Amino acid sequence: MDPDVLRKAKLRALHLLEYMDRTEKGLRQKLEQSGYPTEVVDEAIRYVKSYGYIDDKRYADNYLRTRSNGKGRRRLFQELYQKGIPSALVQEAWEELCVEQEPDEKASIGEMIEKKVGGQTVFSRREYQRLTNYLARRGFSWGDISAVYQDMGIEMDIE
Repeated sequence: MDPDVLRKAKLRALHLLEYMDRTEKGLRQKLEQSGYPTEVVDEAIRYVKSYGYIDDKRYADNYLRTRSNGKGRRRLFQELYQKGIPSALVQEAWEELCVEQEPDEKASIGEMIEKKVGGQTVFSRREYQRLTNYLARRGFSWGDISAVYQDMGIEMDIE
């Protein structure tokens, strides 16, 4: 392993982390895209980890804390899995968030509906499906969506 290449990879890793927190997987991808060999990338990641500059648990905590409003649990989990964070860490971070903030997905759904359609409560089949699909894509469960519909008196026009 060339010490000069390793030094450059470490500096690149530090530069990448300077402005944005990253997951280990994300940093690895960026370094590999820069053309560094796998063993150099591994050593650079060990280096930044030794100083605590990358920590997937901290990343998951911050991600959930800042993005939990307006997205459902399923969507947040999926996004973190795609970023390479193990499911055990994501679950642990979610449980900690629930202890601190108690995220209320039903309240988020209600706010999103109000923002999207205002006070309208009767929808055509197409509008109802579009609203439901929108909320489902945001990661909310059908059970929660349905409960909020019932609470808000939202119904589909059968005509």
